[in-house]
Amino acid sequence: MNSFEDRKKSFEKKFAHDEEKQFKISARRNKYLGEWVSKILGYNGDQEKEYIQSVIKADFKEEGDEDVFQKIKDDLKTHNISDNEIREKMKELNEKATAEFK
Repeated sequence: MNSFEDRKKSFEKKFAHDEEKQFKISARRNKYLGEWVSKILGYNGDQEKEYIQSVIKADFKEEGDEDVFQKIKDDLKTHNISDNEIREKMKELNEKATAEFK
């Protein structure tokens, strides 16, 4: 019975570790997205920091990435940035953030 409990605890620890890692990757990706959009919008340093925080917070509205996508899409609506371009940038920056946590 002990080995079963040990395996169960091991799987729980791995799951918690993986979830924490994914959270950190998403937060880092959102930071990079905030920096990218801030440059497009022409924000100064303080505005950029505030905007990055707003992108990170947007990710808590619902599960998945659609909340972040929608925020960025709304913020860039007057800048001729397509949905596809936003999604590609999100994918690119997610890969960058993932590579930093390997």
